[in-house]
Amino acid sequence: MFSVIMSLAQTKFTISGTVANKSNNETLIGATIVISETNTSVITNSYGFYSITLPKGEYTIIISFIGLEDVEERIVLTQNTKRNFVLNEASKALEEVVIKANSNKVNISKPEMSTIKLSIATIKKMPAVMGEVDVLKSILQLPGVSNAQEGSSGFNVRGGSVDGNLVLLDEAVVYNTSHLFGFFSVFNSDVIKDLKLYKGGIPANFGGRISSVLDIYQKEGNNKEFHVNGGIGAISSRLLAEGPVVKEKSSFVVAGRASYAHFFLKMAGEPNSAWFYDLNAKLNYKLNDKNNLYLSGYFGKDDMNFNKALMNQYGNALFNLRWNHIFSDKLFSNASFIYSDYNYGLQIKFAGIDWKSDIKNYNFKYDFKHYLSSKLNLSYGLNSIYYQFNPGTIKPFDKNSPVNPDQIAKKNAFENALYISADQKLSDKLSLSYGLRYSYFQRLGPENINTYADNKAVVFNPEMQVYEEGIATGSIRYGNNKKIASFGNLEPRFAAAYSFNSNQSVKASYNRMSQYIHLISNTASVSPLDIWTPSDNFLKPQILDQVALGYFQNFSSGKYSLEVEAFYKKIKNKADFIDGAELIAHKAIERVMLNGEARAYGLEILARKNTGKLTGWLSYTLSRAEQRTPGRNTNEPGINNGEWYRANYDKTHNLSLTAAYRLTKNWSFGGIFAYQTGKAATFPIGKYQYHGVTIANYGIRNENALPAYHHLDLSATYTPRPDKQKRWKSEWVFSVYNVYNRANAAALNFGQNTETGKSEARQMSIFGIIPSITYNFKF
Repeated sequence: MFSVIMSLAQTKFTISGTVANKSNNETLIGATIVISETNTSVITNSYGFYSITLPKGEYTIIISFIGLEDVEERIVLTQNTKRNFVLNEASKALEEVVIKANSNKVNISKPEMSTIKLSIATIKKMPAVMGEVDVLKSILQLPGVSNAQEGSSGFNVRGGSVDGNLVLLDEAVVYNTSHLFGFFSVFNSDVIKDLKLYKGGIPANFGGRISSVLDIYQKEGNNKEFHVNGGIGAISSRLLAEGPVVKEKSSFVVAGRASYAHFFLKMAGEPNSAWFYDLNAKLNYKLNDKNNLYLSGYFGKDDMNFNKALMNQYGNALFNLRWNHIFSDKLFSNASFIYSDYNYGLQIKFAGIDWKSDIKNYNFKYDFKHYLSSKLNLSYGLNSIYYQFNPGTIKPFDKNSPVNPDQIAKKNAFENALYISADQKLSDKLSLSYGLRYSYFQRLGPENINTYADNKAVVFNPEMQVYEEGIATGSIRYGNNKKIASFGNLEPRFAAAYSFNSNQSVKASYNRMSQYIHLISNTASVSPLDIWTPSDNFLKPQILDQVALGYFQNFSSGKYSLEVEAFYKKIKNKADFIDGAELIAHKAIERVMLNGEARAYGLEILARKNTGKLTGWLSYTLSRAEQRTPGRNTNEPGINNGEWYRANYDKTHNLSLTAAYRLTKNWSFGGIFAYQTGKAATFPIGKYQYHGVTIANYGIRNENALPAYHHLDLSATYTPRPDKQKRWKSEWVFSVYNVYNRANAAALNFGQNTETGKSEARQMSIFGIIPSITYNFKF
């Protein structure tokens, strides 16, 4: 009995610190720290910090990170200890380093599923199409992730829409993730440090979207030495500079990228053009051992011109000031002040309109990580976002335009949230993660809000059997910051992992998410119309419930791995357009939208080969995404007669094979093959004449589909002198996009052949085969 009491009273101490890459002092996100004797493990947070509490004693501590050499060290813990670790590049291992840790073990035992973490080292091993690896293209090769079609921006996760993805760059919201019809992403891989994609089981610190979270962090900059790297390609070039401001105390990184293919198009007499540029910057300063400051920013722009008949510009601007503070060896905090801006412009000559819109948000976050013990950690914090929406500033295209200047009513909103979550290890086999988030959203004035008969902005015409825009009966004026509408939601999160052994586990998760802002977009257009709008009394917040179950296994000491997951999710208040809805410059978008519901379910398989000369993965998803909008009463049929129909982004089959092969020190090769079921579409089933005009008659919504989408991309990288010790290092990247010149359909246009008089379908394709060569350098 006495020994039991003494055991319970055993003194415990905490070891804490950071883990960094020795070559540049960059802290490592998600590095694994394992205590061999207790089979205890922890991972570093988003700033490389870790903390673990153990009884007094002697321990073997092993630190590992993908692409770096593991470190093993013997420690004697007799007091609270601060210990910072640095890891060497894999090719520069010190002789005394012992490689023992199984870094996959935490992935097996941690109650985290539906999550993909990719370090930049992993991304850079992927095929370099157009001379550079791409963050978005890397996640598109993963199960459950697809894009709507060629020439579409953004990505879709588990049957969700593009606006359901919360994309964060250094915690700042990115509203549009693509350049040039989705051919490039806005993320310059040279400056990316780490990314993590949550498809389900999303932690309570994230909210505001219902499909996924893509969390990306930029490099902090080398605080030891000055370095420059970049690439010169046929379509675009890039340049990055990083170095110390105060050695081992402060550093910076600046990266720029731009395309210039439009210059060659002009010289060739081509009237169309498209170009982009972006700029990343980050500055950090270590005030002392307990305080760090970070200032980061991004600015990017796209400009497309189609023979001066249709012009389109859009861009993101982001700024973030962060303060890390360590209250104690068990309590870490981060406060962030964030600004995000997305602007969109469209000029249409035949319509005579010059239209611009934007969304701005001002965001404050305060997050805490509390390491209570080796088996229980708490995360808690708050988040406040103030939104400003400009749905449209309208001007005439030119002096001959019939359009009069106008301003669609601007909108304001305020979103607040509190959260708390826990990660708990109940036994060697069972681990839990659970939490609760409360979100509260307010639509605010000043604004005039239309009123409608029976509070219906959309009315049903029983004679024509169609939905039509309602007519406002009046309006109510709300003053500055007066509440127009408000919504509050509790969002529980739960995940569990049960390990059969160190290489096998099953996991389950549930999460509820709320989304209060909506993207009103014409996805059938090559240059989609982007209007962000807040929830109100007509356009309700979307509420998602998702469950997932998975099996995970590592084979041959982690050389191979298998992940299989099944998921089901349902969404309330899924907005849908009435037939014939016009979006451009619409002053009352509630008149063309109804609230419905959506669901998605599927099976995902990911098989990886992690080591050897040949590495890569096979990804396959079998899924279904549907939505329906039933009638509001028994006299209304609803949209599509109230029946379930395929969502625009439904992809029944989604297959991807990604491979990288290192032949010699000089040559490496890569390839990606992708296959997706064609995008859902609605084709005409007949036609009729009305006052001499031929009008198409359409069938059930999204009953048809575009042809299947598939293509093969290959790349070869040549490194002239891989063992060269001089500072200047270089490589040549040869790549071919769409090797067999597949004409993937971006759209099918139906019309009448002027010669034969017969109806016909014309396929529009954007990209054929595109060869490229890029010279990359580093010094």
